[in-house]
Amino acid sequence: MKRYITIIVLFLLPSGLYAQVKDTLVKPRILKQWNLSRDYSEEKIIPIDTAFSLFHRSRISDRFSPVNASLGNYGLPLYQISFFDRVTDPDRFLADYYYPYLHLPENAVFMNTQEPYTELDWTFAGPQATSEQAFRVRHSQNVNRFLNFGLIYDIVYSLGQYNYQRAEDKTFTFYTSYTGTKYKLYFSAGLNNIKSWENGGITDPAELSQLNTRDVKTNLGKLNLANSSFKNRNILLVQRYTIGVHKAAKADTTQHKKQGFLGLSGTFSHIFIFDYNARRYKDEYPASGFYDKILVTRNFTNDSIYARTIKNTLRFDFTTDETRKFSLGGGIGIRNEIIRYYNIIPVIFLTPGYASGWNKGNNVLLGKLYNSIGEKFRWAASGELYLTGYRAGDFDLNGEIDKSFDWKKGKSSWMITGSVVNQQPSYWFQHWGSNNFEWNNNLSKEFRINVGTGFSYPGRKFEAKFNYAIIKNYTDFDSTAMPSQYGAGLSVAAIYVKKELRAWKFHLMNEVIVQKSSNSRVLDLPLATVKSAGFFEHLFRFRSTGGKLYMQLGVDVTYNTPYHPYSYMPATGRFYRQENTTAGNYAYLNPFLNLKIKRTRLLIEFDHVNSGMMGYDYAMVPSYPMNIRMLRYGLSWTFYD
Repeated sequence: MKRYITIIVLFLLPSGLYAQVKDTLVKPRILKQWNLSRDYSEEKIIPIDTAFSLFHRSRISDRFSPVNASLGNYGLPLYQISFFDRVTDPDRFLADYYYPYLHLPENAVFMNTQEPYTELDWTFAGPQATSEQAFRVRHSQNVNRFLNFGLIYDIVYSLGQYNYQRAEDKTFTFYTSYTGTKYKLYFSAGLNNIKSWENGGITDPAELSQLNTRDVKTNLGKLNLANSSFKNRNILLVQRYTIGVHKAAKADTTQHKKQGFLGLSGTFSHIFIFDYNARRYKDEYPASGFYDKILVTRNFTNDSIYARTIKNTLRFDFTTDETRKFSLGGGIGIRNEIIRYYNIIPVIFLTPGYASGWNKGNNVLLGKLYNSIGEKFRWAASGELYLTGYRAGDFDLNGEIDKSFDWKKGKSSWMITGSVVNQQPSYWFQHWGSNNFEWNNNLSKEFRINVGTGFSYPGRKFEAKFNYAIIKNYTDFDSTAMPSQYGAGLSVAAIYVKKELRAWKFHLMNEVIVQKSSNSRVLDLPLATVKSAGFFEHLFRFRSTGGKLYMQLGVDVTYNTPYHPYSYMPATGRFYRQENTTAGNYAYLNPFLNLKIKRTRLLIEFDHVNSGMMGYDYAMVPSYPMNIRMLRYGLSWTFYD
């Protein structure tokens, strides 16, 4: 692992040194960074992540959702404490517990820059034998003002403090975009490889207070050498051709009204997506007693399942001149889906079982309509209807209203959202075959109504959201780790508030999630979850050299009230309900020091510094304790060449 990182750093070091010298003379010119909307029909501008404040929160999973329940070691499967942050797409069943780490078509990021942009991020924690390392290299540059290409390579290599819980995550994406006046192209290709060693959890939590972490016994050990691997391969290709654009619109700095009726223009799009997901589970000693059933062979376990999806979408979108006070747009399209599922059908004494595959398909009608009145009011509605195929009758309707305000401290925005979703649970809820588990179900469609509202005021560093959902036929895994569907209605409400308080140079950044479900036996959630950072911030100025050093010194606290968390089943890689163990009512304290010099950011942090001082109930998933205290340090180096 260290060898690979060293080679990459040495390869990029010469250009980096040159770029740091150049940075003092010329300001970087990044035109924009964006990803595509949910239907891949629009560009959604996103800011460049060069923020210094709370830089120590550098883990990819924490950027996706504030607090995650994990198996203790970074890079292993996790789920989001916040219910409304959880992945519910049936096509992402195999990937949902690794989702924050992955480069996928729906989160592909594109950039347009006048100078090559390179970013290096690296963190290291713990002693060598149980170390945690994370590394990212990102590069993007334009060939001309229309054509850009780039890549991102992420590595998480974490040995783990407890036995047999190593994580190896290697994810890569290459992307390119061509953004001409009439023709636009977006392309991304992702390669995601994740390997997780499975120890089945510790056998006796009492040993945490008596033994070193490496001496604590685990349920799956040396004889099992159990591990799971997940692979994803994906390709996104979007081509768009616009008619009715006036030549004057090519200018980058001046807005021009389009000619014709209301400046009407139309765009023909073709969207191609290839997505391959595969999971494999291995156990060299399935007869150890950890599993209740052995359905194929007692000699070894080598389970394998995969799903391959090909989607082709043709759509037409229209819009009136967006520079006018009143603009209207919409679109219609059709999508074809071809899906191949594969798993073994357990047959006792037949090794490795009988392999079988199923071909499925869908045809989907797409629609969209939106309207802007001035620069401060916009509404949009979109929907999908599955006309034929495996998911015939499924639909997904979404709407949002967005209003912005100009206030003393800058712009604020208020958004109202709503959706109605009727969808078939994932194929893997219906059918599964392996050495330890088998099921064949005929589950009903899950019906969900979501409403929400949110207010954001960046100038005051304030954000608030409210979400409410009503769900019928809620589908998950019960206490036996088997699929379960709750036929009655289930409702969930959540409030999220983020606010930074400041007094002189002292800051307090708070994130609070309050949530409640109507049936805690089906879905239990912590009533309150808090992530708070109190820190002192100062800018040092060096008159002799003209240099500046930014500093933040403080402590990060994560806490949630008690609830019944999910347990974890290694053979299926799924989290499932349990009612025997509670988690929470424990504060994780992380003192930190953040520094910034020019475009280099540094961090030093003591993870879980209070371990053993406030008891030993520091497992967010039963039998999977979190890591004890360890020193973590790292840097981020952004430069332009």
